[in-house]
Amino acid sequence: MSEHKHAEVVEHDVLRTAQSFWAKNGKPVLIAAVAIVVIAGGWYGYEQYFVKPKEEKATEAIAKAQQYFLADSSRKVLDGDGLNKGVLYIIKTYSGTKTANLAHYYAGISYLKLGEFQSAVDQLKQFSTDAKQVQMAAYGALADAYSELNKKTEAVEFYQKAGSTFEKDEFSSSEYLFRAALLNETLGKTKEALEIYKTIKAKYPKTDKGFQADKYIYRLSIEKNDLSVN
Repeated sequence: MSEHKHAEVVEHDVLRTAQSFWAKNGKPVLIAAVAIVVIAGGWYGYEQYFVKPKEEKATEAIAKAQQYFLADSSRKVLDGDGLNKGVLYIIKTYSGTKTANLAHYYAGISYLKLGEFQSAVDQLKQFSTDAKQVQMAAYGALADAYSELNKKTEAVEFYQKAGSTFEKDEFSSSEYLFRAALLNETLGKTKEALEIYKTIKAKYPKTDKGFQADKYIYRLSIEKNDLSVN
């Protein structure tokens, strides 16, 4: 068979395969294509005509609560002042918005200040952000709440998260790691505590906790040696 004839056969087979495919699957493929267009258009409409207005309303609604948060009026942050809504209302009414996510943070910190530690945990666990400095503070507050509830293992976990989330803030990072180390000691986890003190010394030597780390490292090292002799 000549090359020209062979090419014609191949081309014919390709066309026949394509025709067979469209004969069997043309309608489902077209339906799928239409569905994609409709979904894309619907999603755009959903974003523009539902999500965006909802977000704008939530932003307006939380403005007064933010003022109370800055003023340390924790109960008004949560419940409002009779004229303006608090963050608990915003969380319920505008769920799924970025503002409602932020409201979880305000609520968690407010409950922590009021000494309502389980409520603080419940709110802070629902908050997350790409802003590392804020996320660090949220993890630290969550750890504080767990510590107050005497849930030391959970507190250590979130102190360590806080200490490693935004390392550029050396003061806060070293502080959170230091708290994790102290709690590990109370749990009898001296090896883990020692490693954290060494991390503080290595990473944050110029901070207050970095200066203090030496005596804790020395003490735990001595205790370990004493135990090994016995």
